[in-house]
Amino acid sequence: MASGGSGETFPAQKQETQPGKEHVMDPTPTATHPDYKPSNKLHGRIALVAGGDSGIGRAVCHCFALEGATVAFTYVKGQEDKDAQDTLEMLKKAKNEDAKEPMAIPTDLGFDENCKRVVDEVVNNYGKIDILVNNAAEQHKTGSVEEIDEPRLERVFRTNIFSYFFLTRHALKHMKEGSAIINSTSVVAYKGNPKLLDYTSTKGAIVAFTRGLALELVNKGIRVNGVAPGPIWTPLIPASFSEEEVKNFGKEVPMQRAAQPMEVAPTYVFLACDHCSSYYTGQVLHPNGIIINLLHNRIWSIFLGL
Repeated sequence: MASGGSGETFPAQKQETQPGKEHVMDPTPTATHPDYKPSNKLHGRIALVAGGDSGIGRAVCHCFALEGATVAFTYVKGQEDKDAQDTLEMLKKAKNEDAKEPMAIPTDLGFDENCKRVVDEVVNNYGKIDILVNNAAEQHKTGSVEEIDEPRLERVFRTNIFSYFFLTRHALKHMKEGSAIINSTSVVAYKGNPKLLDYTSTKGAIVAFTRGLALELVNKGIRVNGVAPGPIWTPLIPASFSEEEVKNFGKEVPMQRAAQPMEVAPTYVFLACDHCSSYYTGQVLHPNGIIINLLHNRIWSIFLGL
């Protein structure tokens, strides 16, 4: 795994379709790490991970399985079949003996009836849901707001934020005190990105959704938190940007590199584990290579008159 300040670049590459395929990327994103030491943090828990076939979702699924959880994940049929099968095999090897067999569910999460079907399938097989990770996303590079027409805007919002509402409202019927909901947002919700304006808008909505939902569910003992990654090497990158942009992806942050999904996944384990993060709700954690931390420090310096 790369260390801070490496200034590494990726080979030039481009994928023409969303949401992107992990198995054709060069190099393949790192979803596991030999030094990760599981400690049974999620023993007996049932986890549903939206968009768990690749990228951050795959790494989260793998860590959850190592920690003793039974894992179900969703993927886009046709586009992500190979990645989903690879992830399923990975989870079967990682699962604890007393965990149930992992499950991959093909669906388009942008529609309420599909999200209900996913939740019903998980509950019918496992009996409950303890951890919901809302992680499905797509992004499309744009030159200006004028290029974003109604069909494109609706498509991005359906995937990136409608699905969070739909999955949550159906999953909550099967979640009890001690359960956790984790929403994937992004650093762009805080710093903005004019090249990804519709995507950035959905990520800002996810932050607000996380905070509002946490207040709604606090009396039920269900914690709701978010993760706002910085630049991470996932299939969204070659599926969104030019070859030249891919080559230099991540070099803009102080660490001068993008992160691998495995560097982000333990954040989700922490938020999913009640005895690790029982006093966290309505919060967003920021694995981002010091992007937003610099902004926070500057704001506090101004406030304190430093």
